[in-house]
Amino acid sequence: MIINKLNNILIKPQLTGRKESLKALIIAAGQGQRLSAICPSKPLLPVGRRPLIDWVIQGLQTAGIREVVVVTGYNREKLEDHLRVACSLEKMNLTFVHNDEWQRENGLSVYKARPLLNDPFFLLMSDHIFDPAILELMLKTELKEDGVILAVDYRTQNHLYVDLDDVTRVLVEEGKIKDIGKGLKLYNAFDTGIFLCQPVLFEALEQSQRQAGDYSLSGGIRVLAARSQARAVDIGQRFWIDIDDPKALEKAENFLATGISWL
Repeated sequence: MIINKLNNILIKPQLTGRKESLKALIIAAGQGQRLSAICPSKPLLPVGRRPLIDWVIQGLQTAGIREVVVVTGYNREKLEDHLRVACSLEKMNLTFVHNDEWQRENGLSVYKARPLLNDPFFLLMSDHIFDPAILELMLKTELKEDGVILAVDYRTQNHLYVDLDDVTRVLVEEGKIKDIGKGLKLYNAFDTGIFLCQPVLFEALEQSQRQAGDYSLSGGIRVLAARSQARAVDIGQRFWIDIDDPKALEKAENFLATGISWL
């Protein structure tokens, strides 16, 4: 069941002007089995004539973010070698965290970066392409000291770039996340994989892992949602896509071939 979109959260300037000191955490530890026949390292998968993860790096660079932490795991050497060059060319500071338990769910990769992130940070997925204007929108959104913000897409009907069987669904009420997960029956938004977080996320992930045995990022967000500490911001008509399989790759290629406004 899909319910109607409810009120958005109030937009207030808060982090604008501090972009240069803001860090971004990129999760790039998984194997990406559904695309392994095309490229053995999913973040290095060619999309639009460049490696997939380079779209994320470029999005951060466009938004003025210069500090990047990347969690690697599967096939780490090739990915790290590539990123050293890519981030150097973009004049971005780069730090790696290795997740030797990369087979587990993605929340563990986020948790592994805990020692490096003591201030607000962006959290991004290495296999998403998105309009950098979403980052700018989030920088203008009030981030409470004990919370996280998730960029959500309320276009839940016949979304051209969303795989309904795979996307993480979100239930939002009056700007607050009430529930999140892939199997939700009641939802009104999609998770775009773009977060602005306070370090409280790490404590929530730890609680989810310890109490529920849930190592997913969504598990940590559910902990925060239960405390009214997880909020949503509407991306409007802005583009994003999660590239998880050959079908999504084809859709991304077709979109990029039409020309994109942020290049």
